[in-house]
Amino acid sequence: MRYFIEIAYNGKNYFGWQRQPKQISVQQVVEQSFSTILRSDIKITGAGRTDAGVHAKQLFAHFDAEAIKDVPKLIFRINSFLPDDISVKNIFEVKNDAHARFDAVEREYEYVISIGKNPFLKDFAYQIYKRPDVDLMNKAAKILLSHKDFQCFSRSKTDVKTYNCSIVKAHWEAVDNKLIFTIAADRFLRNMVRAIVGTLLDIGFGKTTIDDLEAILKSRNRERAGASAPAKGLFLTKVIYPKETFV
Repeated sequence: MRYFIEIAYNGKNYFGWQRQPKQISVQQVVEQSFSTILRSDIKITGAGRTDAGVHAKQLFAHFDAEAIKDVPKLIFRINSFLPDDISVKNIFEVKNDAHARFDAVEREYEYVISIGKNPFLKDFAYQIYKRPDVDLMNKAAKILLSHKDFQCFSRSKTDVKTYNCSIVKAHWEAVDNKLIFTIAADRFLRNMVRAIVGTLLDIGFGKTTIDDLEAILKSRNRERAGASAPAKGLFLTKVIYPKETFV
């Protein structure tokens, strides 16, 4: 039978979600835990990959196993076995051909910036010491919704077949001494959100103009865009599936 698991994790100590040959990953730790508890070789496929140091408030993954008789008990046992920085929030049955990655129709990320030094956010926000022009960054963010090709924000060495993404939401919100950028799309390229954040911050600080952003997008050149914002401020917050995915 096929099951989806809903996972949350603090990515500080991991080299991303996806298994790495010589580095510890979230996928590796979760697979080892399920394999030990279920006494079977469990392979888990995630909804996508997060880079080293990136966090997830909600990530779905699927695995195949014999029928699970007591889901709450399994969740308790798995969480007791997992390290404190990874949590399984739910396990539920899905259709046998459901796929955590390919069936997802929308993914949402948040990027958190702290204005000033905050010891309680040091691992979960990019700390800056001058407030950028948020209104200007929101005007620039709206431009992203009218474009499809985001090669200029993609890591240069990647094996994707297309750089097209459909962004449906992109906006900044000021909350006390924090700035929160929310962006949602059908898919994201590697490093894309952090590169967008870095570029929008350049606009907010007057280093780049909105006209420059249009030129950067049309250039499809990563070197023309801003530097990537640090990984620690980025959270995968939501993955959405069609209703027919579930039993």
